[in-house]
Amino acid sequence: MFVSAAAVLTLLGFCSLHPTFGQDCPSRQEIQGSLKQVQKLLSAHEASYLQSLRNLKKKINLLQSSTAKHNTRNSTCPKLDAPINGRKLGRSHSVGHEVHFLCDPGYELVGAESRVCQESLSWSGQQPTCRVFVTMTNTSTATSHATTAAATTLPADSAGPFVRPSRCTMVQGTTHCTCEPGYTISGRDSNTCTDIDECELFHNGQAGRLCLHACVNTPGGYRCSCPAGYNVTRDGRSCKDIDECATRQNNCTKDQMCINTYGGFQCVRVDCPKIPNATYVKTSPMRCERNPCPVDNKLCSQAPNSFSYHYLAVVSNLSAPRVMFRVSAIRPMGDTLRFSLLGGRQARRHFTVQRSDRLTGQLMLLSPVQGPATLEAEVEMSELEKRIQLGRYITKVTMFVSQYEF
Repeated sequence: MFVSAAAVLTLLGFCSLHPTFGQDCPSRQEIQGSLKQVQKLLSAHEASYLQSLRNLKKKINLLQSSTAKHNTRNSTCPKLDAPINGRKLGRSHSVGHEVHFLCDPGYELVGAESRVCQESLSWSGQQPTCRVFVTMTNTSTATSHATTAAATTLPADSAGPFVRPSRCTMVQGTTHCTCEPGYTISGRDSNTCTDIDECELFHNGQAGRLCLHACVNTPGGYRCSCPAGYNVTRDGRSCKDIDECATRQNNCTKDQMCINTYGGFQCVRVDCPKIPNATYVKTSPMRCERNPCPVDNKLCSQAPNSFSYHYLAVVSNLSAPRVMFRVSAIRPMGDTLRFSLLGGRQARRHFTVQRSDRLTGQLMLLSPVQGPATLEAEVEMSELEKRIQLGRYITKVTMFVSQYEF
C-alpha cells in the first residue's frame, strides 16, 4: 500500500518536470483519484491499528485485574508464633480470622488475648508474652537445692476431669506450682488446678466467637460442634452445609425432586395446575405449558400460557432489600411487558416486584426473614400489543429459609 502511494507521487513529480512525456503520463484527475484511494487505504489501516491497540489495552487491564484478585484471594497475614511458655489457638491466617493465645501452667499472659488478620495483611495489636505466675513463698523451709514435690492428692469429692492436682517444685525456699496444659492454678490454692473454659474465655472475641455454632468445653481444651445437616470445617471452628441431595442422604421418592437447603433438604413434586377451561402439560421438570385452545374458547385463551417453578435456599436473617429472582422475556411478541406480584398480604409483606429494564422484572426481598420459614411468591409477566393481552406467564418462587445464619 505504501509502495503504491510512493509510485503515484513519483509519477506526478516526473510528469511535472518533463512535460514532453505528457502523452505517457496519466491525467491529473486520474492521479488525484489514485491518491484518494491510497488515502482511504491509509485511513482504514490507521483505524484498524487503533482498534487493535484498544483491544490489547483491554486485555492487559483484564489480566492485571485478574492477577490482583488472585493475589488478594491467596494473601494471608504473616505466620504468628506461639509465645514462649505458651500456645496459640487458631490455624487460619486469612483476612478476618482470629487467633488466641494461652500460657502454660505457672505463667500468665501479658498483652492481647487475641489478634485479628486485617485487610492490610498485618495483625492487630502486639505479640503477647507469658511471664511467671506469682507464686507462694514457703518461709518455714530453706534449701539451696531444687526439690520436686509429689503431686497433691485431692479429696474424692473434688477430683474429676476438670480438676487436677498441681505439680510443685521448691527452689531456694520458694515453691513453684504448675498445671497440665489447659488447666490453671485455682485461686490461692496452689495445690489445685482447674480446667480453663476456653468457650467462656473467648466467647466474644474481636473477630467473633471461638466457634461459629457451639463451643464444647473439654478437660484441658475445647471443640466446636455443628447442628444436624452440617459438618465441621477443616479449621475446626466453622460449619459447612451437607448436600443431602448430591450425597443421596435423603428419602425423596422417584416422582419428587430433592432441593438442598442450609442444614437439610426438601422433597418437592411439581404438578401442573388444574384450571377450568384450560389444560396443561409438563414440558420440563419445572415447567408446565397450556395446551392449544379451541378458537371459540375465550376463557381458555385468557388463562396463563405457562407456569414455571423455582426453589431457593437462603440462610436466616439474610440482609435485605435484595434481588432474589429475575424474570425476563427472550422473544417478546407485543409492544409492552407488564410485571406484577400475585398473592395476598403474606406475599406482599415480604416481597415486591420491580422492573430492572424493558424486558426484565425482578423479585425483591424487602426485609430479613427469621428462619425456619417457607415463603412463596408468584410473579406474573403479561405481554400486550396496543393494550390487548397476548399472553400471561406465571413464575412461582418458593424460598426455604434455614434455622441458622450460616
